[in-house]
Amino acid sequence: MCLWNNPGNDTTGVLSRTRKLANTSKELLGADVYHYHSKLMMKEAKTGGKFVWHQDYGYWYNFACLFPDMLTVFIAMDKTDQENGCLQILRGSHRCGRIDHVVVAGQNGADLKRVAALEEVLDTVFVELNAGDALFFHSNLLHTSSANVSQRRRWAILSCYNTTYNSPHEKIIHAHYEVPLQLLDNDAVLKTGVNRDLNGKDIVVKTDGNYVHYFS
Repeated sequence: MCLWNNPGNDTTGVLSRTRKLANTSKELLGADVYHYHSKLMMKEAKTGGKFVWHQDYGYWYNFACLFPDMLTVFIAMDKTDQENGCLQILRGSHRCGRIDHVVVAGQNGADLKRVAALEEVLDTVFVELNAGDALFFHSNLLHTSSANVSQRRRWAILSCYNTTYNSPHEKIIHAHYEVPLQLLDNDAVLKTGVNRDLNGKDIVVKTDGNYVHYFS
């Protein structure tokens, strides 16, 4: 996984600043938004790992965000299906509020007893996507994914948006709200082409339990 706080001007930053992503997030959350962070999830063929049931706000709560008024846009770069470890969600679980997160199989995951109870009353949905498809989901939605046991990779870009009034009350890891997002046309990626300029992106790497920032 590779994670960055600021959108920047490279191809990934152009993508996260398109009106389709940012304005749809604004419409769903009912308030102005800013780029909280993005990440590249790289599940390689035969090697991609499993992610346990969790809520994004299960993490972001601890990063000083007071409200769960945040969402993630999961953009498939490859075809994602059950064979190569597609996303699974519990439909409607965003309404259950924040669930306590504990260590589960070496990861920070939602309390298994509460998840099991929710599985009894909510549908589990395998989110199969074609390359270029996107899923918008609330920060309290429970989701998981299995290991990639296929011969195909499963890469995705996840762009996360926070409401401007919910900027973290202290800087721990992810971006504060500072200035309005400079939006671009939906075809901006096609118009600008590939750009690998990493200046200002604030790439975050966790090393020995500490967060290290690059290109900031």
